Amino acid sequence: MGLKTRLWMTGSLDWMALIDGKETWLGKRDVPAPLEEGDAWINQVGDSFKVINGEIILLGRVAPPEREW
Repeated sequence: MGLKTRLWMTGSLDWMALIDGKETWLGKRDVPAPLEEGDAWINQVGDSFKVINGEIILLGRVAPPEREW
C-alpha cells in the first residue's frame, strides 16, 4: 500500500502527519507500524485516526484510552 499522507517522526519519537494542510500529532507508540489500509488508533489525548484509501483520516475526538501504570 502506498500511503498518500505525508508522515514523519520527530527527534522525540512523536509521529506527525500533514492532514488537511495542518501538522497533526498522531501519537507516539499508539501509531501502528507499518501502517496498512484499515489500521485505526486513538492517541493519548483522544484523537481518533484511520487509514482509508491510503490516507490518514482524523475521525474526531473521543475519550482518551485509560493509562495503566
